[in-house]
Order: sequence, then C-alpha cells, then structure tokens
Amino acid sequence: MSSIARSGDAPGSVAVLTSGGDAPGMNAAIRAVVRAGTARGLRMIGVRNGYTGLTEGNFLPLGPRDVGGIIEAGGTILGSSRCPSMLHEAGPAVAVDQLRRAGIDMLVVIGGDGSQAGAATLSRCGLPVIGIASTIDNDLAGTDITIGATTAVETALGAIDRLRDTAASQHRAFLVETMGRNCGYLALTAGIAGGAEAIVIPEAQMSPASVAAALRGSWDRGKSHAIVVVAEGAHCNAEVLARYFDEHAERLGFELRITRLGHVQRGGSPCAFDRLIATRLGAAAIDHAADGRHGILLGMVAGAVAASPLESVVNARKPLDLGLLGLAHLLTN
Repeated sequence: MSSIARSGDAPGSVAVLTSGGDAPGMNAAIRAVVRAGTARGLRMIGVRNGYTGLTEGNFLPLGPRDVGGIIEAGGTILGSSRCPSMLHEAGPAVAVDQLRRAGIDMLVVIGGDGSQAGAATLSRCGLPVIGIASTIDNDLAGTDITIGATTAVETALGAIDRLRDTAASQHRAFLVETMGRNCGYLALTAGIAGGAEAIVIPEAQMSPASVAAALRGSWDRGKSHAIVVVAEGAHCNAEVLARYFDEHAERLGFELRITRLGHVQRGGSPCAFDRLIATRLGAAAIDHAADGRHGILLGMVAGAVAASPLESVVNARKPLDLGLLGLAHLLTN
C-alpha cells in the first residue's frame, strides 16, 4: 500500500472523478488524464458516481483502451452525483481513508465550484488533489472558460435561432430561459450571438416593465418579432415575466411565449473547443501530478493552461464582463 504523496513527491497511482452537474467535454478530460497518466507509468483509477462513489470506495482500474471512443461523447462515463456527506467532517475523512486503503496517492476532480469546494476540503485533509475546471455555467474563478460552457452556449444559440424562425413567421415574441444558476454567462453570450432584443441576467437586473418597453421599442422600430433571453437565476426570470405579460396583455398588445431550455444544455457531443481544452487540462493535471504539485485548480487563462490555489478559487466570485451587456444594448438599438 502506498502512502499519500507529499508536495514534491510524484504519485504512483492517480484516481479521477467527475462531480456535480455533467458538462460536455468531461469524457475528453477523463480520456486525457488516463492516457497521459498511463504514458508516465502511473496506475490509473476511475471513481464511479462522483464523491458518493469515493466515500463508498467504488473504484475501477482504467487503461488507454477503457477510455477509447469517448472523446466525442457527452455526459461522463464515470457518472456523477451530489454527495451531502462531503459537506460534513465525516465525509472527507471517509473519502481519504478509502483512497488510502486502495493505495491511491492522488485525486483529480473534474467539476465546477461545488466539486472544487470538495476538492479543497480533501486537500486540507492532507490528500493531494488537482482540480480541473468543468461546468456549463462558466462561473468558476481561476479560469477564463470552463469545460462544457462553449458547447452549452452553442446549444442555447441553436434553440434561439430556431425560435426566431418561428417568431418571424408568426410575428410573436419569444422568451428563452437558459441555465446558469446565479451566473448570467450563458444567457449573455447566447443572447448576443442570437441577436436578442433583451437579455436579463442576475448581474444586471431588469424589471418586467423594462423588458416590455424593450420589446415595444423593437415593434416601434419596425420589427415584427422579438427574442428575450433570460438567465434562470435572474430575479426577473421566465416565471415572473410570463406572469407580468399575462396580467398586462391587453395594455401591452402582445403576448410572450416561453421556452425553458433546462437540462438540454448539459447534454450532447462537445464542440471542438471543449474537446481541446479538456484534453489540454487533463494532460496538464498529470504533468502537475508528476512534478508533485497539487492543491490547485487547472483552467485556461489568456489561452494557456494556468494553475490557481484551490483555496483562492472556492472563496472567490468570478465577475461577468458587463461591457458585453452594453454591447448587446448598443446593437439592439
């Protein structure tokens, strides 16, 4: 049985898990971690079903052939789950003990902010951990872009484009609600790319009356249809806007049709960009592991792989570039 690797020590075995919400490109990251690790002579282990599987010792050996043909697959072959026990002292202790019993020296965690908070907790327990930034929300500090976010934007944009065809044919206004929790990245980027007449995000709230005024302004400028994109975490979300437009339909003179994209944004084959950054970050995780560097999150900054301390990432809020919202307003008007 090997001991937990200390800073400066190269591990002999590395486990990899995916946690939290799935994101397109997670499989590409798993593939890169396993193949890069195997190339260095490391024993590679997969953890089934995220932190739940970790606390249960649900491990399986992984080799190059086990991760063949998955780079284009959505979701995660390892599975994922929410694990409330990781929020308490007993959970991390059990997880570390399971890894020690299995002779695993280091853990790679692919996931978003909740997943990396768990990674930071394990790091504080003395376990060498490396995080890889992966979430469609793109709300994780320490990286410009996360694995899965670009594909999710493309998925939302495809829906917006299709709805605009219908909106133009029927002379209607459509509202598209994106995922993203309390981060407006998906709504903002998809809204700009889709030429939305109004974009509502948590970082820059709008009232229902302001949304209605934006749509009325579009009508007054000669447009026969309109698209509103709203983030699910906005105070003025789809439910609020639908109620307002129903209550004031006679005064406003038009209705608003609602489409909630929901979890459809999580699935599907990852785009080329997500496959590329997932591959780069997965391979970089093994490079850092081989050099004995851990307690870090790997992300992309200015087009290059960058490492940030896990503790600084989990305690930080990633700002959204609100200049993009100003650009959207400029182009709409």
